[in-house]
Amino acid sequence: MERKNLAAELGLTTYPGRGIVIGRTPDAKYAVCAYFIMGRSENSRNRVFTEEGEGIRTEAADPAKLEDPSLIIYAPVRVLKGNIIVTNGDQTDTIYDGLEKGLTFEESLRSREFEPDAPNYTPRISGLMKFDGEKPYSYDMSILKSNNGDPSQCNRYTFSYDNPKAGEGHFIHTYMGDGNPLPSYEGEPTPVEIPDMGVADFAQLVWNSIDPDNKVSLFVRFVEIATGHAETMIINKNTKVK
Repeated sequence: MERKNLAAELGLTTYPGRGIVIGRTPDAKYAVCAYFIMGRSENSRNRVFTEEGEGIRTEAADPAKLEDPSLIIYAPVRVLKGNIIVTNGDQTDTIYDGLEKGLTFEESLRSREFEPDAPNYTPRISGLMKFDGEKPYSYDMSILKSNNGDPSQCNRYTFSYDNPKAGEGHFIHTYMGDGNPLPSYEGEPTPVEIPDMGVADFAQLVWNSIDPDNKVSLFVRFVEIATGHAETMIINKNTKVK
């Protein structure tokens, strides 16, 4: 599959939903991760990312306006022994617990399926950046989705990328675009070009490329593969109410 321009892919639709980008910088020195959330309802838009240990958590920007927290409040990013888990839901915890028990990324997700938010049945998308294997850096991505909108069947797809190419990444998101119901993502994660820039400029590129009305929060992390040193950027559209 042809490598796509990341900014162009991010801007293809006004509502890709929640998205994960994982890859490697052109100089091959840094592992790259980005996770963004969007929202159409007031409840979905009423969120911010906050740091929690080595990871992050979603919180209500204004707790007084929080309605149903079940699918919008979770830890999108957690770190286990230097390996980074990033997901669009509370399956972050499922993967973390599974890995601690010796399960693989794929095995850990066997107990989960798409979100119970009929009629959308939002896919669960997940990623795992690995720094403790035989190769210095590799990553996995997963999507759990309904069978073309039929909730009686969960389709499970896992993609593994060993020794990722310099300047390349993969992008997966929850929806193909806006709609009612929202159409689930289709196909493999899209190969994208990771541009030659630092964490701050990369964060601005992603943030500026997604729809300004629907975007809510963005997390970006660059990890120096040789040392494990990490740089993180968080951008929130909202300001947390004290």
